[in-house]
Amino acid sequence: MSAPVLHELGRVDYAPTFAAMQEFTATRGADTPDELWLCEHPPVFTQGLSGKPEHLLRDIGVPVVQIDRGGQITYHGPGQVVVYLLLDLRRREITVRGLVNRIEQAVIDLLASYGVTAQRLTGAPGVYVGNAKIAALGLRIKHGCSYHGVSLNVDMDLSPYDAINPCGYEGMAVTQLRAYLPQWRGGDETAIVGKALAAQLARQLEEKNI
Repeated sequence: MSAPVLHELGRVDYAPTFAAMQEFTATRGADTPDELWLCEHPPVFTQGLSGKPEHLLRDIGVPVVQIDRGGQITYHGPGQVVVYLLLDLRRREITVRGLVNRIEQAVIDLLASYGVTAQRLTGAPGVYVGNAKIAALGLRIKHGCSYHGVSLNVDMDLSPYDAINPCGYEGMAVTQLRAYLPQWRGGDETAIVGKALAAQLARQLEEKNI
């Protein structure tokens, strides 16, 4: 099975990227190569299918986009790397749970490469450093194919999280990679982390029996 094709989109608006994922998935065929889309977004809250309005605590001028992934409300903004996984799971013989495990493990392994110990928390999808969430994930599966993906907080303004219950959890702490790296240089470092995350995801997709 060939590795997914990586597309580096840069900083792109959320809504057209979401529409493009839907279009790609709706029109792909049995031989369409899988893709990973690496990007950042301007500030936006996204609300999943089961999202409850009360998890948006106050209006801070950040748009809210209703989308078709699972889960509740989360935030995307500059300095957060996002990888969307447009995969044919049947062709890869990967279950949804297997894909979630692979995504989480890719983040855990990436953070370990920076000397940061991260973990899963039972009943709360995503990746955590201690009890603080550093990466969120959400997926939609249609006709055996996935879209949406994972976001990793790297070097960003975390204050918009104060306006929501992140992923529906009241009072959940959030964190970012920069907080654990005293020698963080800024600049292109976030882009470097994004490429490294995409590489870890591609590696995990080659693993068997997860």
